[in-house]
Amino acid sequence: MTTPDYFTQYENLAMSRDEDGVLLVRFHTGGGPVTFTGQTHEDFPEALERIALDRDNKAMVLTGTGDSFMDQIDGPSLGEIFKPAAWEKTRTEGAKVLQRLVELPLPVIGVANGPAVVHSEYLLLSDIHIASERATYADVPHPSFGITGGDGVQVVWEEVAGTARAKWLLWTGESIDARTALDWGVVSEVVAHERAVERGLEIARGLAAKPALYRSLQKQTLNRNLRRRIVQDVPFGMALEGLTAADLAYQPKP
Repeated sequence: MTTPDYFTQYENLAMSRDEDGVLLVRFHTGGGPVTFTGQTHEDFPEALERIALDRDNKAMVLTGTGDSFMDQIDGPSLGEIFKPAAWEKTRTEGAKVLQRLVELPLPVIGVANGPAVVHSEYLLLSDIHIASERATYADVPHPSFGITGGDGVQVVWEEVAGTARAKWLLWTGESIDARTALDWGVVSEVVAHERAVERGLEIARGLAAKPALYRSLQKQTLNRNLRRRIVQDVPFGMALEGLTAADLAYQPKP
């Protein structure tokens, strides 16, 4: 099986595929834990489209690198998000990521290999979610930047954990550990840290062996409500997020 050219085209995504058709996608920066940037935000939806069109991908494992799924973000790299045209680019990319994650015609195993406090919704949208015992979950960027969390994090947490828990997490900025996430029904399994990615790969190999049509249609069946919520509510949420981003330009300088 040849290696597709898109595997090496994205600076924050490392991809490899085994003989069973299991695609491993790792967020990274320079081979270490990722710092999420504007380039990551632009590249991820495009990469998901390429993954969806590649019929040799039968299942996917999405994880981070080292001991972190995602816990750093470079705010300035997102650009002049207080300007309407810049925000429209961000809004479009953000909506595409969520839609493409739930619409991929293959099962996705999300593995939280450590803190997932930036874009935790990527993991929550996976079809099966495995957590290292060291994983934690929160929404750090939005309260830190003073921007409404409307990019889908509010929709996904509400759907997966329930309204009261989503409100608590997103209002307070507090974090929860892997065991709490399991109790909340956010993750499917909590495993030893050194076993997390391998456990995700084990599950993915089992699902990759299923018939292709089953994999695709089961995905559609189980994600129908999440897809509806994303299409219906994320554009409104991101419009409000854009308003708070624009308001930053009028806030007193520290």
